[in-house]
Parts: sequence; structure tokens; C-alpha cells
Amino acid sequence: MTGPDTAEDAEDALFVLTAVLLTPAQFPSVLGDDYPEACAALGLEPYADGYGLVLGQDGTGARWTVVIDDVSLVAVAIASWDCGMEYDLSPDERTVVAGLPGWPLALAVAAPGIPAPHDPVPENGPDGASGPSPLAPPDTDAWGPAQRRLGADEIALQWAAWREQIDDEETFVAPGDKPHSGVRRVIKELHGYVDAPPPPGRVRSTFASGDARTLRADGPGWSVVARTDDIAFVLLDEEPGEVLPVGRGPELPGLLEALDKMAVRPS
Repeated sequence: MTGPDTAEDAEDALFVLTAVLLTPAQFPSVLGDDYPEACAALGLEPYADGYGLVLGQDGTGARWTVVIDDVSLVAVAIASWDCGMEYDLSPDERTVVAGLPGWPLALAVAAPGIPAPHDPVPENGPDGASGPSPLAPPDTDAWGPAQRRLGADEIALQWAAWREQIDDEETFVAPGDKPHSGVRRVIKELHGYVDAPPPPGRVRSTFASGDARTLRADGPGWSVVARTDDIAFVLLDEEPGEVLPVGRGPELPGLLEALDKMAVRPS
């Protein structure tokens, strides 16, 4: 999507800044508790194979999000960038599903040599109706669902640092204990997920060290991060900034194993 030949081409060209996957197993959790909810935030149908989101600027500096159905292309680009390699992400026009004004995620970068990032001016359609409002990142300045999910993502990324803060001999759901009412509610809802699978993406499983898996689960007002061979951490909307550990105890191991079996996994 680069290499314009004329001034008009330069204005229409997309200078790619980054890309993310939007699939049942991998999606920006800041956008929703599950894959269909994240798709709805962008006005997209929850297509089973998912999408790639390409974020960039046009020649005027306007923010655009190009949605493509070539998921593998975006996955290769992301893997290359993560390894410090250059990769020219130039999707074929035939793979483009939609061009959406704005960015759904906050970016701290900008394309060089063009105006600073800004939302494009909405264009009126043939019937005089204005076009879609530009996408904007969810508000994470105050504690709420978006910030809670971001917090869970951070724990998953920094598991070792968070785990070091917990005493190995301490259990939080031992027989006879009265666990936190919010945590008890979350455990009950997780059992419900095992009995009746929730929407795709509510429970996701990714690689961890050894034979273990890292689980990420979300629900109304809560998020969970766990390792199948270890403990879990719970974050609640009603407990701003709090991270509540759940020890192995007699219940958690079997629950995590069951959740891992029904979780969606990256292909």
C-alpha cells in the first residue's frame, strides 16, 4: 500500500504503521470480552476465520484502519516485526474487507514526512447521510472493563514478576475458607463456561513454559489469567486496580484443565 506515482496516489496511499490480528484466538482484548464483541466494536461480522487490521495514515496524515481477510499475511508481518526484521505489508486489494476511518487502538508512532495523525473528515454518502464516525481507542483513563482487560493482558505478559509476589504455600480456596465473594462468582461462572461454552474468545489458551498453558478468560465485569500448572489471578470491575490471587486448592486444577480443553488456541 505504498509507492504512489502521482499526487492523488500519494494522498490515497496508506503508510502502514502496525497491524494486529482479530481472530477468535487472538484479538485486542481492550475491545471486548470475546471475539464477537471485539468485532462489533468495529462494525464487523464475527467471521470464523477472522481478520487482519492494518493501521496507518494516508498522504494527508489521516488515520485509517484497513480490514483484510488475509489473516496469514498479517500474522507473518507481525512475526517478522517481532523478530526485528523488515516486512513490507502490502495487502492485495482483493483481500480488503473495509476501510474504516480512525484507529481502534492507541498508537504512539506516526509516519514520517506527512502531517501528524488526525481523524479524516467524514464524507457524506449519495443519500446525504454522513459516513461512519472515526474509530477511537476505548477510554482507559479510569478503571473499567477496558482497563481491567488490559491489566489482565499485562499479567499474562509479566507472569513471573506477578507470581513472585505470591507465597507458594498459601492457598486461597482451601476447604472451610470463605473466599472473596467476587472471586467465588467468577469461579462459578467459569464452571458455567465448561458446561455451556461461551462466545468464541471468552476463553483463550496460549503457550507457557514446559507443558503448561496460559489461560485468559473474561466475563461480565471480570477477567482471569491463569497457568494450567499454577495459580490464577482475578480482576474485577468492582475492585479498581486490585489483583486477587486464587491458589491451587482442591478446585482450581481440574477447572483449569477443563477450561483449557474448550479454549480457542492460535492456529
